[in-house]
Amino acid sequence: MTQFNLRNFLARNANWLGAGVLLTFLSSFGQTFFISVFAGEIRAEFGLSHGAWGGLYSLGTTASALAMIWAGGLTDIFRVRVLGPTVLAGLALAALAMALNVWLILLPVVIFLLRLFGQGMSSHLAAVAMARWFTATRGKALSIATLGYAVGEALLPLIFVAAMAFLDWRFLWGLAVGITLLGIPVLIRLLREERTPQSLSTKASSTGMQSRHWTRREALLNPLFWYMTPAILAPSAFITALFFHQVHLAEIKGWPHIQLVALFPFFTGVSILSMFAAGWALDKWGTARMMPYYQLPMAVGFVVLSASTSIGGALIGMVFLALTAGAHNPLPSAFWAEFYGTRHIGAIKAMAAAVMVLGSAIGPGLTGVLIDLGISLDTQFIWIAAFFVWVCVMVRIGITRALRSG
Repeated sequence: MTQFNLRNFLARNANWLGAGVLLTFLSSFGQTFFISVFAGEIRAEFGLSHGAWGGLYSLGTTASALAMIWAGGLTDIFRVRVLGPTVLAGLALAALAMALNVWLILLPVVIFLLRLFGQGMSSHLAAVAMARWFTATRGKALSIATLGYAVGEALLPLIFVAAMAFLDWRFLWGLAVGITLLGIPVLIRLLREERTPQSLSTKASSTGMQSRHWTRREALLNPLFWYMTPAILAPSAFITALFFHQVHLAEIKGWPHIQLVALFPFFTGVSILSMFAAGWALDKWGTARMMPYYQLPMAVGFVVLSASTSIGGALIGMVFLALTAGAHNPLPSAFWAEFYGTRHIGAIKAMAAAVMVLGSAIGPGLTGVLIDLGISLDTQFIWIAAFFVWVCVMVRIGITRALRSG
């Protein structure tokens, strides 16, 4: 796409793309990279070990994954203009609960709300909207919308870690409440002329395999969905685990936490470049050629992180991780639309989102338990790298069989 065409594309679709950026940015307050910034304070406040904190986090996140199966399908029924403010109000309420909660028994409930409205629904709503509203430029739209997440990932941990030096952590969660509430009128303003899912399903929809629209039940009965499941689960599980245990990782490597957090903008910068490259490539070649291979850099990144003894080495590992993390933003969302059609994309992607959220529950809990059992993160990273290689093999087999069967 030339610069002139890109400018026209942005100008024609500024409101819709802006809504996607806003939703993905505000999802940051329910993402692990943000919540884990406060891991030390939360563990100290409630007297939790790494394994106990990881277990409670996994419990709340797993519950949100189950809720996503139902909640995600609402995007096929309601306009983003209606559903979006409701989701953001729920996210603000969840952040307020984190700021005020003093009872251990309610901590998993708070995590559930943060993960459901933040990581789950805010991200899902943005991705479904881009996949439905755009067809020929779906990859570019998904990449642009995900910039909000990238900005949040790059800046919020650094800002909030620095702010904790002189502000109470609970006050900072109150700040997150205010930012989220400010986003509601902005979203309504951006989508004052929003199209409805119903109109798009008949006027601007695109079909999937066998030139038809698949229902969620049909997709779940199709083997390709289950071949793809590990590819959706793996990045969510283990990138989440990495960010979740960032304080512990810095401790065992002997790095100041602020130095590790300072790598996040580099991670985000590379992921943005990878994200746009993947968006351009999938618009040109489709997802079938790209899905089997894009997670291989993740395997390399975890091996490098395992072996790293310096911040410089960690930076190299983060670059490899970012290559996959960036491509993972547009590719799976476009994959569901390309292979299963867009008419029921909200319900189908809700299942994929539930798998993704479930992965983010498994990662911190599993790695936390293994840490408590004396298995170091360095050893775990090698196992994780091997898992990613296996994932790529499964995706290649699944797509090849699906294409052969028509």
